[in-house]
Amino acid sequence: MPWTQMKKDELEKQYSPSVWSHRMSADDVMKAHVTALKEGTLRARGLAQTLLNVPYGEGDGEKLDVYIPRTDSLDVPLVIYIHGGYWQFLSKEESGFMAVPLMEKGVVVVAVGYDIAPKGNMDLMVSQVRKSVVSVIGEYSHISGLYLCGHSAGAHLAAMVLSTDWSQYGITPQIKGAFLVSGIYDLLPILSTYVNDPLKMTEEVAVRNSPSKLVPQLKSSSSSCHIVVAVAENDSPEFRKQSEEYYKTLQESGLNVTLENVANTDHFNIIERLVDGEYHLTKLLLKMMGKS
Repeated sequence: MPWTQMKKDELEKQYSPSVWSHRMSADDVMKAHVTALKEGTLRARGLAQTLLNVPYGEGDGEKLDVYIPRTDSLDVPLVIYIHGGYWQFLSKEESGFMAVPLMEKGVVVVAVGYDIAPKGNMDLMVSQVRKSVVSVIGEYSHISGLYLCGHSAGAHLAAMVLSTDWSQYGITPQIKGAFLVSGIYDLLPILSTYVNDPLKMTEEVAVRNSPSKLVPQLKSSSSSCHIVVAVAENDSPEFRKQSEEYYKTLQESGLNVTLENVANTDHFNIIERLVDGEYHLTKLLLKMMGKS
């Protein structure tokens, strides 16, 4: 059934990822998610050289954490991770976990903070993550390749980065690859749900911040980027549809895009498992960077 024909309670259920997990109750899966991300980030901070709370702008929330591998190699790729949390939860403080396996392979990981709602609105968050990318390439111009990874709301923000008109920034980042994990690419369906309560998006705001409506700009800005759209087997039907439809739109535009349907995962452990070097998506990311 198209989302436009769904009753409000069904639409809210479709956009409540925690109720679709087969592993545990909705409350427990959320608690376990935060715990897993925090523990992974603590591990990464113990293993890497870190630069924490590096400002990329003037705002209090405009800070990032850098996880630097101990390597003498000149072939150092960098991946920027944009956290999820429905634009209203989580932070960069739980976002360093993927550095655990990537550091061993000589990859720099940058976890970006941004002003979540209600402090930040959608336009601000999008402009902040764009600004963070410009700051990173200014600071780390010697890297061998720039990659993006975002989960859920972070996948939406990563897709918005790929869809940026960089002319006003005076610099065009050459983003080689992007992992968009269990994202939302059309914001219109969430306007009438609880997700929008702190965001307070109007239809106009939702349209201009929907990657699905910005594919011509993505093609213009990021045509050489290899995009992986990943979705969990146990994501909700509506979440799965968001990924499948965005993938199809990108593919039809002639972009280099792959759809990964990750078996035996839900909306949460699809990203939590990036702490593991043997996990399918970790291996895929390393292969994309030439580090497998």
